Amino acid sequence: MENIIEIKGLHFAYDADDEEKKSVEVLKGIDLDIKQGEFVAVLGHNGCGKSTLAKHLNAILLPTEGTVIVDGIDTKDEDKLFELRQRAGMVFQNPDNQIVSSVVEEDVAFALENLGVPYEEMRRRVDESLKAVGMYDYRLHSPSQLSGGQKQRVAIAGIIAMQPKCIILDEPTAMLDPQGRKEVLATIHRMNREQGITIVLITHYMDEAADCDRVVVMDKGQVVLDNVPEKVFSQVEKLKAIGLDVPQVTELVWELRKAGCDISPEIITEKDCVAAIEKLFGN
Repeated sequence: MENIIEIKGLHFAYDADDEEKKSVEVLKGIDLDIKQGEFVAVLGHNGCGKSTLAKHLNAILLPTEGTVIVDGIDTKDEDKLFELRQRAGMVFQNPDNQIVSSVVEEDVAFALENLGVPYEEMRRRVDESLKAVGMYDYRLHSPSQLSGGQKQRVAIAGIIAMQPKCIILDEPTAMLDPQGRKEVLATIHRMNREQGITIVLITHYMDEAADCDRVVVMDKGQVVLDNVPEKVFSQVEKLKAIGLDVPQVTELVWELRKAGCDISPEIITEKDCVAAIEKLFGN
């Protein structure tokens, strides 16, 4: 598969508020490629730069140094900014910040109207995107009547209607209850699986990351780990050293290994863990 995102030598610094203070460098030389159709989780403790990285993927922020190429478009190319944001949609932590209309289907249609999409095409896209996130039956409701998870799914529908190749989600489940988290995660996994949309998920939930194709771990503005979940989460001590937890299954396996049990450090699912323990101790 071809890369849809190519990041080379990315540095970014926020300007200082006070002229006497130095600018604050948040990203310190990021090199990262993401292939079309991948589902990638980006982990890191607060302040590590993961949200700042996400904002570079659809040109909310621009590099201080280095380049970010998304589907062949350099994010610094102002003439292609509109095209870039059609190809790479962004979903934020708080869905209320993205909902602008008083009726669900009107909110999903908002960006399409601004693009001048013909009515019949717009109607088709709105209906299909609402069906894709399981919110079609709520199309005439007011967003104010919806739960947090439902609002987030409407926000995602608005991005889907733009027909992007990539969706970047910046901690989309952080403000949701467990049911809302489950709904949103099921939606984005289905989009990735059925439509081949590339997903970049910024999260601090280890179980969300464990269910992705690939996990990128950031610390102090740099990428420190980048591999499949099994490989990343097997490095428990390194993750704990930078202030991160690991999935509960991984924690259990780590403790068993410390106790001298011969069990693979790359187990991350409950099913595999149960099978390994049964084998280890004999049914």
